[in-house]
Amino acid sequence: MHLKIKRISMGDKATFGVLLDTYDVPFALTGERAWLGNATGASCIPAGSYTCNRIQSPHFGNVFEVSNVPNREHILFHKGNIPEHDSHGCILVGEQFGYLSGSPAVLASGKGFNEFMHMLSSVDSFALSIMEV
Repeated sequence: MHLKIKRISMGDKATFGVLLDTYDVPFALTGERAWLGNATGASCIPAGSYTCNRIQSPHFGNVFEVSNVPNREHILFHKGNIPEHDSHGCILVGEQFGYLSGSPAVLASGKGFNEFMHMLSSVDSFALSIMEV
């Protein structure tokens, strides 16, 4: 399986994208931290090609981890709304873009993340391409 994130907005507070399935059909939205030079825990990861593996996170449970990120580790796909607060370099999955407490956010994260995990229920790894539009 090969999923893609097309980043559609890279602002000074957050990076937002559309998550596409193997057939390039959008099925969820993503939120990440703003680009800060790939700084650990503070930046989105660079555009590129990665492998994602299913892991059991002590904090988030059953999730996928993005591997082979230059100079970074423990980059997860997980639930969350506000990239500045909920993503310490990870990728948040949701269903809508909006604002929470005045901050740009992905909304309906539980629903979006559950759809993401349901789509991947039969795989333990997948290829991920991240591209900027």
